[in-house]
Amino acid sequence: MATDRMRRVDEAVREVLSASVTTDLKDPRIGFVTVTDVKTSPDLRHARVYVSVLGTPLEQEASLAGLQSAHGFLQAGLARQLRMKHTPALTFILDDTAEKAQRVERLVAEDR
Repeated sequence: MATDRMRRVDEAVREVLSASVTTDLKDPRIGFVTVTDVKTSPDLRHARVYVSVLGTPLEQEASLAGLQSAHGFLQAGLARQLRMKHTPALTFILDDTAEKAQRVERLVAEDR
């Protein structure tokens, strides 16, 4: 179970990354990306960044590749904006929760 401190760190990292992705990145591979969640390890050395990407599976993969190639830039921005002992190494993961929810809603609507 995450402590209150870890939840605050996760939320602060999510806010900074979300702002950086939308305003600072100029990579044409990166489409419409939303940072949905961040889970940092207890030692703050690693962070899994969950992102939702609008588009086809090919566009989603391209956006993930663009984000992964920009991880150093994003990590440096994170270090500048948040005062942490360690700046976590970022790993981007596609969050398909919204797609799964739509599928479940369609299945439920078909049964009615």
